[in-house]
Amino acid sequence: MSDIKGLIFDKDGTLFDFAATWEAWASSFLMRLGNGDPERAADLGRAIEFDMATRKFAPTSIVIAGTAGEVAAVLHPLCPELAIPDLLDILNEEAENAPQQPAVPLMPLLTGLRARGLRLGVATNDAEAPARAHLGQAGVTQMFDFIAGYDSGHGGKPAPGQLLAFAAQVDVAPGQIAMIGDSTHDLNAGRAAGMTCIAVLTGIARQEALAPYADVVLPDIGHLPAWLDGRTV
Repeated sequence: MSDIKGLIFDKDGTLFDFAATWEAWASSFLMRLGNGDPERAADLGRAIEFDMATRKFAPTSIVIAGTAGEVAAVLHPLCPELAIPDLLDILNEEAENAPQQPAVPLMPLLTGLRARGLRLGVATNDAEAPARAHLGQAGVTQMFDFIAGYDSGHGGKPAPGQLLAFAAQVDVAPGQIAMIGDSTHDLNAGRAAGMTCIAVLTGIARQEALAPYADVVLPDIGHLPAWLDGRTV
């Protein structure tokens, strides 16, 4: 048996490939926010470090690891006509409609992990409603014992609140849980919670940026079963 009894996943860049999903979202969202004006959309993109011409995020973009509320706060000075709650509504509506590209086939992987007796959770800096919409689109909501967004009452990463709430809900000690994510926010949250920290490379950050914060770096979550087998005691 493995010493790991639970896995808690980040969503964007971990369960779902970040670039394939969020670069398309950003173009649509920024054009909507800019009322169809490409120059205004480009200005808004620069605020969140997204290049409308190349459709690429900079590795330091707030969108990669920040909460939806933090993204809205960055954009709000450029959209003073919108109250932040209204801006968040637009952001979340566009996020719910973003086409998700799973990092690997999710149902076979999650089914296999549950067959091992593992408890599974999701902790995302997205809002909970879009997160549930995305998991529903992928047909995997029921595979998780716990789903939390930054607005679910446990805070957002890099604070450990979501992760500790998962541990409490499934009654597994944090030291027997692995946090899997694609950003330093994820890994710092895992470390603060006392969990094993696994980095994956299906986000924007590269191995050299993540390795100092991780116990192990995997190409993607499809490598988790082999990693778990290697920990069998």
